[in-house]
Amino acid sequence: MLRLIYSLLWVAALPLALLRLAWRARKEPGYLHHVGERLGVYGSLPNQGPWLWVHAVSVGETRAAQPLIESLLRAYPSHRLLLTHMTPTGRQTGAQLFGNEPRILQCYLPYDLPWLVRRFLRYFRPEAGMLMETEVWPNVVHGARKAGVPLYLVNARLSPRSFRRTARFGRAAAAMYRDFAGVLAQTAGDADRFRALGVPGVQITGNLKFDMQPAPAGMALGERLRKVLAGTGGRLVLAAASTREGEEPLLLDAFARWQALAGDVPRPALLLIPRHPQRFDEVAAMAARAGFSVARRSALDLDGETVPVDADILLGDSMGEMAMYFAASHLAFIGGSLLPLGGQNLIEACAVGTPVLIGPHTFNFAQATEDAIAAGACLRVDNADELVRTAGSVLADRARLADMRAHAQTFAGLHRGATVRTLAALAPVLEN
Repeated sequence: MLRLIYSLLWVAALPLALLRLAWRARKEPGYLHHVGERLGVYGSLPNQGPWLWVHAVSVGETRAAQPLIESLLRAYPSHRLLLTHMTPTGRQTGAQLFGNEPRILQCYLPYDLPWLVRRFLRYFRPEAGMLMETEVWPNVVHGARKAGVPLYLVNARLSPRSFRRTARFGRAAAAMYRDFAGVLAQTAGDADRFRALGVPGVQITGNLKFDMQPAPAGMALGERLRKVLAGTGGRLVLAAASTREGEEPLLLDAFARWQALAGDVPRPALLLIPRHPQRFDEVAAMAARAGFSVARRSALDLDGETVPVDADILLGDSMGEMAMYFAASHLAFIGGSLLPLGGQNLIEACAVGTPVLIGPHTFNFAQATEDAIAAGACLRVDNADELVRTAGSVLADRARLADMRAHAQTFAGLHRGATVRTLAALAPVLEN
């Protein structure tokens, strides 16, 4: 009954969902591309399989899926891989990562209405599906079971906050999760919360993000960018990565008062990387109004002959280069954590040996954050002023900085192996 009510609400909301695409396209034109796919229309796409299907809603999930996708292609050479998304930035990230792989096809997953889901499943007829992390769409999950498509929730996480919300639906939530062939959880805490909902077949496989390997070319560009930002005075580089709306004013205000807060430590170059590309121009204008000189990554040719950039702030206005930005930085703050937004992935920074500062709000990545703090790879700060004070203290102490860098690399290395465990858990279905 709840799924019926949910579907009726979706019917009523569908015109608004289409209008929202047009609204969002004002800043991000990609929302008006491939609209038919969101309605289950795939007639122009090849559908010759056999298909393995991975759904990665946006940028973070697509990056996290990379080691799994690459391993699936190696393990099942006779299959093709269908990679679905919900956002243009996720699709763009997938194209950057896999654009040269002829066995991968990208498209949008349709809106979560029963007949649209049936169109999708009948067109591609995937042999198995994997939804990344938190992407639980009731009609997709139920439709896959009815169509005989084993569907797994992989790299699954369920924060305490999400658990409390989901638990309100009682048996309906448990029934929805029972339609999965399996739930492969990141941590023991995630697994316990899924089991408390009555979900059977939960396994702990770890976090796929630890298996992400930065490309050597990106690392080399990062070293080049670090030298460009150092300039003639040998400035250090502080990254503020994946910042969210409302955080940049706090960061810019604290950064403006750096000397008052950080003492004698010279103010570093700030590498400011908003999470959402539609906000690049807005954040650049905000920094300029705050009195900072601003350069943009899109204006730099790091492959050619470069000159030092003396601007206070370099805006990271590019997609698919986060590993490069972290490689360029001596220390990184991970956004989404100063305000109660749940935080973002800190693993990618640790993987390249860049120590991390994190704010108080990390409920979306609680276990990884606590593990990184315990390992000495991460320090938690309560607000933007404390961020500046802590950054100044760490950057002023080269021995401490080197120690945290080593801890970051060790932390990332110790937690690898989720891809192997995930493939092992999927094997009974994929090799059937």
